[in-house]
This record gives sequence, structure tokens and C-alpha cells, in this order.
Amino acid sequence: MNEILKFPFYAKLTLILLSLIAIIFIFYIGQDILVPVMMSFLFAILLYPIVQFLKSKLYFPHVLAVMVSVLLFVLLILGLFVFLSFQISDFANDYDKIERNIDIHFNNIQRFLSQNFHLSSWEQKKYIDTATEDSMEKGKEIIGTTLMSFTDTLLNLTLIPIYTFLILLYRTHFLLFLSKLFKEEDHEQLKNILSNIRVAINSYIVGLIIETILVSVMTVVGFMLVGVKYAILLGVITGILNLIPYIGILFAGILSIIASLTGSPDLSIIVGVIAVTIIVQLVDNNILVPMIVSSKVEINAFISIIGIIVGGAIAGISGMFLALPVIAVLKVIFDRIESLKPWGYLMGDHLPKTYTWHSIKLPLFNSEISSKKTIIKTDYIAPLFTETTTENNTENKANTAANNTSDSV
Repeated sequence: MNEILKFPFYAKLTLILLSLIAIIFIFYIGQDILVPVMMSFLFAILLYPIVQFLKSKLYFPHVLAVMVSVLLFVLLILGLFVFLSFQISDFANDYDKIERNIDIHFNNIQRFLSQNFHLSSWEQKKYIDTATEDSMEKGKEIIGTTLMSFTDTLLNLTLIPIYTFLILLYRTHFLLFLSKLFKEEDHEQLKNILSNIRVAINSYIVGLIIETILVSVMTVVGFMLVGVKYAILLGVITGILNLIPYIGILFAGILSIIASLTGSPDLSIIVGVIAVTIIVQLVDNNILVPMIVSSKVEINAFISIIGIIVGGAIAGISGMFLALPVIAVLKVIFDRIESLKPWGYLMGDHLPKTYTWHSIKLPLFNSEISSKKTIIKTDYIAPLFTETTTENNTENKANTAANNTSDSV
């Protein structure tokens, strides 16, 4: 007869800490392998509705439907890359003009410091030389690291479409593998977890895509009104960098300020760029993210920031991008396992979003008033775990069963 072992609190805490250390260490040493695989899982979830459409509406074979979906995704990414390449090549032709305008602003700053703080040009140059004394050596290290990262990125860009294709191709195989890991009485809970993970991740990724498009459009329009020369390029780059939470927009703003010097050394353009960036971020953070991105994934800001920092420390920019989807998956799992529900509650955002003041709804941040529990609901039917083979005579049966019963994962 099996006996359940009960450990004291300090033993449980020790085991939890050791598990966390082991998981983080494994992710750190295996990031070159795990990051492309995790990115591929996200893209596979995003492309799965397209695969289902090709199979159910156009009657494509499973392999052909997966192949066409991945090919369309690759062509879309290549088209965006080609567009940015042409825009960046035109931008590079104005490098001399940017350098001259930077010198003008630098001389104006030196003159301001000399008049108001009584620092001569020689003293300012001395301070700058002292501050940048080690910058050359550090710069060489940064360039070397950047080249290595660029090489790794190219390798990942090659592997991700392949992984995505294989994940979509062997989707049923992976589901059956998961079903074999658990007892039959736990299959219902497993189906529920997988269904909700798919809904949460799919809505999160689609929300990010919509947010990226809207941020790009708002930035392009704002830069055009201000008079920035490469408004379309900078708007698209701002939308893409905005995918990196909290930090991406900072780099986008700096790049936009530098690029604004291609048109004129006038300081008003720089002020306009800063104003447009701030306004777009206010709209994004207070309207777009709550309405679009966070509609299915309720994670509080504290856990989000900690997760992004940890993800960045483990796997750089890719880790920062993957942090929130991973936290969302963990929250879905924790919320549906009795012993882990406290951790799911800790990760969630249970504060009321608004309160009414004179018929006006305003943001409310009062932890003493709890809101209703947020549950991710889905109309998808949970998957049916049945044996399947890759033989041609059973493929149609497997596809029919998958279409009828496993659209939710």
C-alpha cells in the first residue's frame, strides 16, 4: 500500500529552492537549445488555426497544411526583413549628416555648461576622456559579443521554422505522450490544462501582434506630424522593439532621437520625438495592453518585472520575450493543481481595475478590496487521447478525430 510522505515546512522549502535552482541552472546552460524550441512552441500555437483551416476548409493533407502554414510564416518574416533592410540602407547614407548635427548639439551643450557651470571646454574634454578611457576595450568586447549573438540569432532563425514544422506535424504524437505520463483518472484535468494553455498563449501572441501593429501606426503618424525623415522605418522598429517589455521602448526612443538628426539639427524635432514616444507609451500601457494583451493573461506587474529580469539574465533578449508566456503557462498549471493554487494566486492580478466616481470610471489600486476570481474560459473541446499511427490507412481517421475532438490544444 502506497503511503504519502509528509515533510515539515523547512524540508518542503528546501526542496522547492533546490528545484528552482536546478531548473534555472538547466535553462542557463541549455539556453541555446531550449530557447529556439520554446519559441517554436509559441509559433506552432499561433499557426495551428491556419493548419486547421487548410485541413478542414481546403481539404489539404496534414503534412501539406503544416508545410504551407510554416512557409507563409517564413515569407512574412522575410518580407519584413527585406523592407527593413532597404530602409536601413537609405538611413545609412545620411550618416555624415547625423554626425554633423550631433556635433552641433554637442557644441551647444558645451557652451551651455561653460556659461552656467563655468566649465571650460578643456575641462569638459578631460572629464569625457576620463569617463571613456576604458570604453574602447569594453567596446571591443561588446562588438565581439554582438557578433557571436548575431551568429546565434541566424542559427536560431534557421532552426525555429524547422522546429515549428515538426511540432505541428507531430502534435498528436506529443499529446499521446503527455497522456501516457498520467493516470487515466487525471486525463480530464490534463485536457483542461492543455486547452487553457493554448487559449492563453494564443490570445497573448495575437494580442502582441495587434499591439505591435497599432504602436507602429501611431508612432509613424506621430513622427510624420513632427517632421521626422524616416518615420515609417522608426515606427516599425519602435513597434518591434516594444515587444521587449519595459526596455525595448527605451532603445527605440534613443534610436529615434538619433535618427531625427538626419533631417535637421533643430532641437524642436528631438523634443517632438520624445513627446510622441511618451504619448504612444501612455496609450499603449493604459489602453492597448489592458484591452488586448492582458485580456486572457492576468499577471501582476511585480511578478512580470521579476520574470523579465530573470529571463534576461538567463537568455538575454530572447529570455525577456519568453518570460511572460512561460509565467502564463505556469499560472494556468498552478491554478488547476490544488497544492499549487497559492502560487497561482501570487502570480495573478486580483486587484479591481476601476471604480466609479461621479459616473466616471477611474483606475483603482486598492488591495483591501478583492475582485472576482479571473478564470480563463474557452469554448474549445478538450482533446481526446487515442492511439494513432503514421500509416496512410489510419491518417484520415486520426485527422478526423483530431478535427472533431482536439481543436482546443
